[in-house]
Formats: sequence, C-alpha cells, structure tokens
Amino acid sequence: MPPNRTVSSMAEAMDYEAEVGLPLVIRPAYTLGGTGGGIANTPDEFRSIVDSGLSASPISQVLLERSLVGWKEIEYEVIRDGADNCITVCNMENLDPMGAHTGDSIVVAPSQTLTDKEYQMLRTASLKIIRGLGIEGGCNIQLASRPHPDAYYVIEVNPRVSRSSALASKATGYPIARVSAKIAVGKRLDEIPNEVTGTTGAAFEPALDYCVVKIPRWPFDKFPNGDRHITTQMKATGEVMAIDRSFEAALQKAVRSLEQGNSGVARNERKNWRKAVAGFIAAVPNDLRLWAVAAALRRGATRTELVAQTSIDPWFIAALERIVDQERRLLGNPLTPAVLWTSKRLGFSDSAIATLSGLLPEQVRQLRLQHGIKPVFKMVDTCAAEFEARTPYYYSAYDTENEAPPLEGPKAVVLGSGPIRIGQGIEFDYCSVHAAWALSEAGVASIMINSNPETVSTDFDTSDRLYFEPLDEEAIRDILDNETIDDKPPASLVQFGGQTAINLSQSLAAVGLPILGSSAEAIDIASDRQRFERFLDNLGIPQPPGATVASIAQALTVAQRIDYPVVVRPSYVLGGRAMEIVGNATELIRYLTIATEVTPERQVLVDHYIEGRECEVDAICDGETVLIPGIMEHVERAGVHSGDSMAIYPGLNLTEGEVDTLVEYTTRIGLALGIRGLMNIQFVLQETTVYVLEVNPRGSRTIPFISKVTGVPVAKLATRVMLGATLQELGYSGGLWPKQRLVGIKAPVFSMSKLSGVDWYMGPEMKSTGEVMGVDRNFAAALTKALQAASINLSPGMGVLLSISDQTKADSLSLIQGLAAANCQLYATEGTAAMINAMGLPVTTITKRIGEGSPDVLDVINDGTVGAVVNTLSGDTSVMEDGFYIRRAAVERRIPCFTSLDTARAAMESMLSGLDNYNILTTEEYLNTPGP
Repeated sequence: MPPNRTVSSMAEAMDYEAEVGLPLVIRPAYTLGGTGGGIANTPDEFRSIVDSGLSASPISQVLLERSLVGWKEIEYEVIRDGADNCITVCNMENLDPMGAHTGDSIVVAPSQTLTDKEYQMLRTASLKIIRGLGIEGGCNIQLASRPHPDAYYVIEVNPRVSRSSALASKATGYPIARVSAKIAVGKRLDEIPNEVTGTTGAAFEPALDYCVVKIPRWPFDKFPNGDRHITTQMKATGEVMAIDRSFEAALQKAVRSLEQGNSGVARNERKNWRKAVAGFIAAVPNDLRLWAVAAALRRGATRTELVAQTSIDPWFIAALERIVDQERRLLGNPLTPAVLWTSKRLGFSDSAIATLSGLLPEQVRQLRLQHGIKPVFKMVDTCAAEFEARTPYYYSAYDTENEAPPLEGPKAVVLGSGPIRIGQGIEFDYCSVHAAWALSEAGVASIMINSNPETVSTDFDTSDRLYFEPLDEEAIRDILDNETIDDKPPASLVQFGGQTAINLSQSLAAVGLPILGSSAEAIDIASDRQRFERFLDNLGIPQPPGATVASIAQALTVAQRIDYPVVVRPSYVLGGRAMEIVGNATELIRYLTIATEVTPERQVLVDHYIEGRECEVDAICDGETVLIPGIMEHVERAGVHSGDSMAIYPGLNLTEGEVDTLVEYTTRIGLALGIRGLMNIQFVLQETTVYVLEVNPRGSRTIPFISKVTGVPVAKLATRVMLGATLQELGYSGGLWPKQRLVGIKAPVFSMSKLSGVDWYMGPEMKSTGEVMGVDRNFAAALTKALQAASINLSPGMGVLLSISDQTKADSLSLIQGLAAANCQLYATEGTAAMINAMGLPVTTITKRIGEGSPDVLDVINDGTVGAVVNTLSGDTSVMEDGFYIRRAAVERRIPCFTSLDTARAAMESMLSGLDNYNILTTEEYLNTPGP
C-alpha cells in the first residue's frame, strides 16, 4: 500500500501533512464515488478537502495517502467461493492515469499495455488479497502500477460488486452478481453452470477476443459553468460501453454512444464544441481531454510530448495517431474501397467520413454498400470461440464471418435509452425491459439495442437478442438490415427509450423503416413546438400565450407582446434541456445567445410564465380509447421541472371539475394525435383555467412511479397496444383508473455536491439525478417517508438559515411560523431577519456579505450551526448573485437546501405532523390575526 495514515480530526490531518508534505490524496471512509475526497496540492486545498471528507464520512474518518498521480491504474474483478476456488473474471486498464476516479476514466478491457510479467504479478496479488480477506463472492481490486521498475501499490478493495463489476460482466458475458448470489447460498464455482455456453462452468476464466472501451457520460452539457476538471471525486452520471475488434474501433464507437453530437474522435465542426476543446490543454484531466489530445496531434504535437504532458501510455497515444492519420487520408484522397474499408475498421462512422470527404452520410452509406462494405455481427461468448456458445449477445465489426443470422418468425426491435444522464435515467431502462418482456409474452421475439453496461436491458437474458451498439441512425439501420428477411425489416419500438429513441423515429421513418405504435407524424406534431402550438389551437385547448420563434428579434417581439416573465422551450429535448424562465429582454438575449441556438431549423417556443399548480398524467391510447392510470399533482408550482418536483398520487387538492377537465383534454389530445401507445401531458392550473404545457409522445420518467402506485402495468399495456391489441381486449376500459387506497409521493434526489462551481436552484431545466418514493395510507406518512429517503427531512430544534427574496417574503410567513413552532433555531440574513423580528419571533441576524462580519452565512453552514437552508431566488438567477455562495456551501456540506418555498413548506409540515399541540395558520389567516 502507498504510505498513508487514517485520521479522524483536522488536527490529526494537519500533523500528518506537516510530517510528510504535499501532495496528498484524501479518501473518506464508507463513501462511494470518491465522495468528499480529492487531491490536495496546497495547504488551503488540503484543509478544505479534509473538512469535506470528514463531513462526508459517516464515521468522520479519512485516509491520507501518498499521491500516485501519473501511475497506471489497473482493476481486477475477482470472484471466490467458500471452498477457496478463486478466478479473475476480467482485468481492466484505465486510459487516464492515477488521479482520476475510475468512474470518470476511460476504461479498456482487457488491459492493453501490461507485459505478461506485470499482468501475472498484479493477478497474483489480487488473488492473494481476496483469499486473505476471506471474501465469498465478487471483489473489485484497484491497483497502481509503474513499469520502471516493476512496482505496484494496492489502492482500494471493494468487497462487493461495484460499478466496475457491471462493466466487467457486460464486457465478458460472465454474470458476476448472479454467480456471487449463488456463492452466498453455498454453491461452489464448479457447481454453477456458465449460462452463456451452457457447457462450461463458472470456474472457467473468461477469455476475450475483442476489445471493450467504457467512456463516462458527464453532465457538463447541463452545467457548462461547472468545474470540468476530473479528480478522485466522481462527477459522471452514467457511462457507455462499446465492443469491437480493435481499440480504435471500440473507442470511436463508444464516443458515438455518448449522444453528444460527436460521430467519433474525428474533428467536430460545432463551434461551441471546438471552443470548449480549445479551452483545455491535454495535460489537464477533464471531460474533453480525449479530444484535446487528438487536437494536439493534428497541430503536430509528438507522441513523446503528449506522454510527458498527460502520463497516458504511449500505446494509447499511438492509437489516436492512427485515427488522426486516417483523417488526413480522408481529407486528401478519393474515397476508394480500400480507404473506406480501412476507415470503417478504425471505427469511423459514415457521418465522420462524410464530413471529412465532403459527402453526405447517406452517400457514404450507399457507396460502401455498393462495394459490399458492411458490418458483420460477432458473439460475446466468454471463451473466445473455444467452445460453442448459445448466448444471443452481439456486437458489430468490419470483419468477414457473420455470427448473427436473422431471427425467424415475428420479432420487433426495442430501442434503449443509452447512457444515464440528467433528464434520462434508469426509468427508461425500466420501460425498455418491460417492453421486451411484454413482446416475449405476446409471442414476438424481442431484439434490444442499447449501449449502457449499467442497465438490466443489456443483460443477455432480458431479451431474445441483444445488440450492444450505439443508438444512432447508422447502427440501427445496420442491425435492421441484418435482421431483414425477404426485404421485410422488423419494426422498431421508439416510445420506451426516452428522447434518444424518439429522435430516431424521424430518421427511421424518412428511409421507410417501420415503427410500431404512434406514427412519426404524430411524434413530430407533439415534439415540434410550432406544430404543437397550431395543433392545440385547432382543438381549442388552452395553452399559455406565446409563439415559436426562429430568431432573437422574433423572440424579443413575442416576449414584449405577451409580457415578462417568459419561458423559453426548445423542441425535441428531454429533462427541460436548455429551458429557462427569463424576466427581461437583457436576460432573454443572453440566454438565446449562450444557452441555446435559435435558427429557422432550431425554433424555440417563447410563452408566458404562469405560476400556477402543475399536474401531469401518463396515458395509454389505442386509437379509440384513452386510459389514464392516475393524475399526479406537483408540490412545487409551475416553473420547476417535473423531474425536480415532488409528485403526489392521487392529486389531493384537485376539484372534481378540474379532474374532469384533465381527463377530457387528455382524451381529446390522444385521439386527435392518433397516439398508439404512450403519452405524457404536463398541465398548469391557474384559477379556473387548465392550460396544456406540453405533450411527450412516449414513455416518461413517471412510468415506474405511476405503475407501482396504481398497479396498472403501463409499459406492458402500451407494448400490447402497439402490437395491435385494444385496451378492451386487454381488460381495461377508458378514462381515469379508480383511485387506490394509498398515497404515493415521488421525491427527487440531487448530486450537486459532486459538481463544484455549479449553482443549485430549481427551475425549468432538470437537475436531479434520481428519485425515491414514499407510500402510505395518508399524505403525512407518505411525505415523511419520501423526505427521509431523499435526505431532505427537517428535525425539531435544528438550526435553519433563511434568506428569502423580496418577491417571496409574504408567501414565507407560514413556513417561518411552522419552523418556530417546531422550536427550530432561526438564523436569517438582514432583510429576512427584519421580517421575522416584525413577526415577534426570535431570530439571529447573519450577514450575507462574506468576510465583512462574523458570523457570516458561510460560517453558520460550515461550522454545523444550521442543518438546513431556505434560500429563494430573486428574478436574476445569475450565478454571481449572493445566494450562490449560500447554496454551494449547503450542498457541499450535504444539508437540505430549499430554493422553493413549496418544498420547504412540505418538509416543515412533515416535521410538524410528528408533533402534538401545534396549529399552523395559512398566510392569509396569519395576516388577519392581530398581534404576534
């Protein structure tokens, strides 16, 4: 192990730092994803990271160890049974050297740069460790290696399945979690069959005759102002995996799978992307480093220079050189069959070749098909073809033998949702998996296409056939060509893979490929803001006043006509991508210039912001009948993205007339659009009017929630409807499904503490990375469970810091009264404290101006005086405003930070529901009550 010391206080940490010096790596105990840790190069960084680590560790303990930045990082997945049989399932090598969390590293399997001596040395150490610890089941061991001399250190042992275990399972076909479960109940490895081959056992070490590359998916497209530097604290929200016959091909295929507009490592012509890459040098670990290295090679940097700058192994730099060299050939030579074949073998997509050779992607596709250049599909079989295998798990390669003949009989393709990211999470994998199961139950073979190793949909036994491929037009069309029999390609289900699959619907339909369920035309009407606006006008269904615009000038004209504040909504986006509420013309110009591109081809909707109650429904339509499993009411008012809102089933505050209107509008929209399958509709209620905000012609992130609280198998029913069944044939009538005798509450979960430099406030663009559900027989109990699960519950007597904007002060009175009733110690900034004093309640005034008084807002957060923060925003949401520092301090200390009064009020009411003898007045009642 590297020299280290475990400490439990700042004083102990400072003593060790004085003894050994910097740099040091700080690793908090009992945490995941490097939470709270980092690399300290200066005394200030050291104190800050140690403080964060002690706070993040549930036992207030951190490990301080020698920095090995620049060493190779290697992982071994090892498995052992109770009889001491032990094998290595997979070894993996990080392209990024030590200093980057493995979850934020590009990972290659099997390792490519170790000598056999190094490989065996690290393998032997890993087997000794799992035996020495007596682990039964899976184990992940991370090591640092340096070739000259042969030296290594053990960095970390995870005595459980890990993020890397899922990657290793998908990379090899060896199901680590399944085998570990059987070991846990007493089975030996030699007693457990290999499900892939059907003939060998689990004691057989997998062999790979291909290369696997994993690339993390970071959220910086959502948070362009965040700190993009990669350290030991993980920032990625998901990952993609690609398989091919060479490293170069697998790498470029993985880049395509990220769904960030890149067709490979090849140069990207998008101005904002070129600008972002230019802002980073290759030496600095960051999410754009791969492209920065490639850009440096194009500018003439040598392999030796880049190895010295980055500590990336020369083998990987040489591979990137081969890609860049092939770019030059494509730029300066005719597209001959030989050049085309070599390019495809190196992983160049049709789109990348087209950009470099001055053609259209469709022209490149037709040219290669004319020359007989098309991919074959190879099987992942765990044994490098040594034994016959029966697994239906395939990847594409430009090679000779095709191992995936088309499936016979009825079949359909399920398009998955790709990498987990903010706005498109595991909820869509739930939908894809249930769709595959429903197809199989209906006697239709399910063919799954996905690129995410973390999901159930990419388990080889979830569907009848799995293609581990990017979710782009080229890959989908190649797979459909491979599955075509008698010129009849299988139809695709596009409603379960989030916005990824919906966006593919238009390109598939354009080339005549069949889609199951709602037509591409219906999808486009619902997704295109301008067409949808006209559609609702024709139906006479209210929508907030506004218009679609194709230029900044048009946006300013529309905003002036409908009055500020306005909401700006791009088309074909998920998770509120690039949506914002703006309060004046200056903000509107800034937003349309920086956050989203507005052109005639990329029109956006500008509509008036209505601060009403928001509701949403998921519905199933068979063309004649519309079934609504339930209506969900949001705790937060409109303006907070539905994915960041707390949702209540059933809507407890809706009148019978409002419910009838919601059901009527949903039914009319579903039938008029010609929906076959799923749709999700967002509504806002203001006084007596119900407005439609948007319709999503697909499964939504609330499908798992509404399915679980109502008992209606939504994804399964939708799949059967897409196959041609009617709801009546499936035993369901139209209208609103009867209310269940329970209350379910969905609450969001955020990961903002991992993203330094990112402001935390709730708005139209989604920021949460997950969700939890609380269920009980009444609202208060369900709410308490949801808040506890999301770690945003309040406790009586705790300290609470309040900084309330002038616009929301009047609305905050009942919240403040409730906190005082629970004996919470109130701390407030100057203006808020004056209001609380006027209410006759005790409060401690805290200065908002950092460093100009003591204590200031950061002091009371960082020293633990307060356990929660309520900070509502003014109209200006610029990250430079004072409140930014309050919110960042709260999320970094991992305490609840409420930017919506509605959420804070719900947490307060949940806290009070556990107390006796309290009485909370509404704001109106309070204002009409004389005296304190």
